[in-house]
Amino acid sequence: MGSYPLLMAEHNELGELGEALATIHLKKNNFEIMERNWRYGKEEVDIIAKKGDEIVIVEVKTRNSDFFGEPEQAVSKSKQTHLVRAAHAYVTKKDIDLEVRFDVIGIVINNKERRLNHIEGAFQPRW
Repeated sequence: MGSYPLLMAEHNELGELGEALATIHLKKNNFEIMERNWRYGKEEVDIIAKKGDEIVIVEVKTRNSDFFGEPEQAVSKSKQTHLVRAAHAYVTKKDIDLEVRFDVIGIVINNKERRLNHIEGAFQPRW
């Protein structure tokens, strides 16, 4: 039990590193970063970006291994529902009249590899 806080800290650091790498990737690909870790109540969006005439809601999943599958596969239907709800709140609050797209970036980082997979339009919202 004594190592649990350490594991949580390592997990949080891995997640923060993944989000930083995802942000760099997006900027290199001409995305304008609007928000990071945007919160609406209990909902959180890792990255909100703009590219062309779209607002892009980005969920970042970072793992130190793909032993249990690719990280991007961890975006459940429930998580998708939360992202859609938060995206709706964001565009309403900011009075944005653009199409909204949902992307997922899966990242694997360990001593042997650093791999990023950006899935554009990973899922379609049910407004």
